[in-house]
Amino acid sequence: MSGPPSTPPPAESGPATESSPRKKHAFVTVGSTRFDALVQAVQTDAVLAALRTRGVSSLTVQGGEAVREFNAEQLQAATAGGARYGIDVEAWAYKPSLQEDYERADLVISHAGSGTILDVLRLRKPLVVIPNPSLLDNHQQELADALADLGHLKTCTVDTLAQTVESLDEASLVPFPQFDGSRFREMLDEEMGYPPEPPK
Repeated sequence: MSGPPSTPPPAESGPATESSPRKKHAFVTVGSTRFDALVQAVQTDAVLAALRTRGVSSLTVQGGEAVREFNAEQLQAATAGGARYGIDVEAWAYKPSLQEDYERADLVISHAGSGTILDVLRLRKPLVVIPNPSLLDNHQQELADALADLGHLKTCTVDTLAQTVESLDEASLVPFPQFDGSRFREMLDEEMGYPPEPPK
């Protein structure tokens, strides 16, 4: 992975026009789990530069406990880094529903919780999933890998997030089908190699 540019690109100014791309919004969520590594990664020059190349001009980070434990100085530092890349950054710990944030986003970067994944895919939003390696349960990794194999999303690690964001080809993502619970279960069982249920 190449390092961040020595000089950040200049921030865009003025409203989007037919000759300038629409400003985009990215949303990062760790859900209810602790995933400090992801919160830290999205503050790095490499990830901010990658978001900038995609036309992102605003970024919201739902950081859970990592953000809740920030003091005022740490929170200011976490949100100020984006200014070097023309990205307005806000961060907060939790709120009752993330639905509006999913709907507002042009790109979602998420932990591998099944609820989050399904909510975002139903909205047909480009989704990059980073399974949390600190969790003992590997079902999240299996789910993310299965859906990535089907072309619905991209998976990566914290270390490869910048490269994945920069190289993401949204046109190559397969739209998620209208939700059918039984079909979804069959699809995942097949992808993960589980035997089909016998007919009743």
